Parts: sequence; structure tokens; C-alpha cells
Amino acid sequence: MKVQRQDVLDAALALLDEVGMEGLTMRRLAQALGIQAPSLYWHFPGKQALLDAMADAILAEVALPDDPALPWDAWVLLVATEFRRALKARRDGARVYAGTYPMLDNVLRVGEAVLGRLGAAGADRTTAVHALFTIQCFVIGFTIEEQALAPHPGGVDLARRAERMTQEQAARYPHMASALSIVVNDDQDARFRFGLDRVIDGLRAVIQADRATDGAG
Repeated sequence: MKVQRQDVLDAALALLDEVGMEGLTMRRLAQALGIQAPSLYWHFPGKQALLDAMADAILAEVALPDDPALPWDAWVLLVATEFRRALKARRDGARVYAGTYPMLDNVLRVGEAVLGRLGAAGADRTTAVHALFTIQCFVIGFTIEEQALAPHPGGVDLARRAERMTQEQAARYPHMASALSIVVNDDQDARFRFGLDRVIDGLRAVIQADRATDGAG
């Protein structure tokens, strides 16, 4: 059976879940498909092109709220939360997405919706663009760290590392000792919401200033 582009993409996502970002190689992917590695390049000219397509496929799972009465800040919060959920649905999903800027349908769909909603809320074009990338970077960065703590081979056992802090270190760095006890037992969803709320708080102030400037003009 001839391997199609979608077959390669599906196999790459399955392999990612199995072996993670470090184990995802073109040779290993070809082996999983039962083909020779050069055959992959008919569909993707290189690994970066494959990662771009994988990033776009991850965003296919992001559902956009369709309630026009939803305030812009609540809408943005839901989309950012959906973005995190989609990244977490794949092992190392945030690492796959980081650094990719694919001009593909799902990435464009989500970006277009966010920019449009921010613009309708009163953000000028520059503010909307900067806000989009600020939210994206926060979600990706948070999720990369979150997935690094996942219980899989190579994952970081933060609790065990925290236990390695000696009494002498705890005495020298009491604030960090206290922080570690909170971080180890923290609710990741609550921590994510705390950071995202602060980003949105800042955007409210900037968008209010944009509205004032536009009204003055």
C-alpha cells in the first residue's frame, strides 16, 4: 500500500506519544511505516516541515468558543486553556509546537480568531499581535515545564529533587526551601490560571488605553 502524507503525519504523532521528542527521528518514523527513510521526503522535505505539520495537527483540537456575547477576556481565557489542553494531549506537544510558525490552516484559524476578537475589543493592530504572541509564549512555556514533570522515562521527579535539598541549603536559601514545598504540592491548573489571569489583567489595561487613544483621535 502506498503511504500517503496523512499516514506519515499520523505515524509521527503516534511515535511522538511513544518515544517523545528525543526519539522522534526520520529513520525511526520510516521504520514504523515500513518504508525507506528517503520515501518520507516525498511528503516532507525535512524534519522541520514534519514538525510544522505536527504543530498544525495539534491545533486542530483547539475549539473556539462561538458565543458572541462572551466578553473578550473570558473568550481569550477559554482559548488559551484549550491551547494548553491540546498541547498536553500529545507527549512533548509543547516542545513540538515551540519554534514552529507554520502557515497552515489550523494555526491560521486560531490566530485569525484571536486577532479578530482582540481587535473587536478595542486593541489596535500592534497590541493585538503582541498579545497573541504573549499568550502563546506563556502557554507554551508553562506547558513545556509541565510536561517535563510528566511520569514517563526522562521526566523530572520534582518531589525527589526537592528532597535532595540539604538542611544546610535550606538554611541558606529559606525562601527557595519554602517555595519548593509549595511547588511540589501545587495544583498545576491553579498555577496556570494564576499566570494567565495576570496576562489578561495586563491586556485589559493596554486595551483600555488603546480605546482611550482611539477615542481621543
